[in-house]
Amino acid sequence: MPAPLTPFHVAIPVRNIPEARSFYGGVLGFPEGRSDERWIDFNMFGHQFVVHLDERLAQGAGTEHAHNPVDGHAVPIPHFGVVLELDQWQALADKVRAAGVAFVIEPYIRFLGQPGEQATMFFLDPSGNALEFKAFRDIAGQLFAT
Repeated sequence: MPAPLTPFHVAIPVRNIPEARSFYGGVLGFPEGRSDERWIDFNMFGHQFVVHLDERLAQGAGTEHAHNPVDGHAVPIPHFGVVLELDQWQALADKVRAAGVAFVIEPYIRFLGQPGEQATMFFLDPSGNALEFKAFRDIAGQLFAT
């Protein structure tokens, strides 16, 4: 039996702390933990997700993304996110759409009828960081299916 998953920690750069607080706390609804003038901890579905002010982004430097073709879509790299239960994924997709956030890849089912079939969506935060959230009908059985 596999070991239970433990929370990950990831820290990303943002151009503006209040803007990040509004997006991650307000739009996405992630509870806020500790914070400072230059960083904020968020609870991203039980994981420690931290935004840090990056002066280069604050001065207008952009976040450039390379892309890889996956299932007929240009997937931005790098990207990060969380694997969710289908109902959580749908609720998040609805919340993001209602907030008027533009999708890089609209919510859809990828690899339809194949091992690893999954719901996925991609969007950018206000600083240009690419996020992917995905879901499987059977996470344990499909997450690493070949």
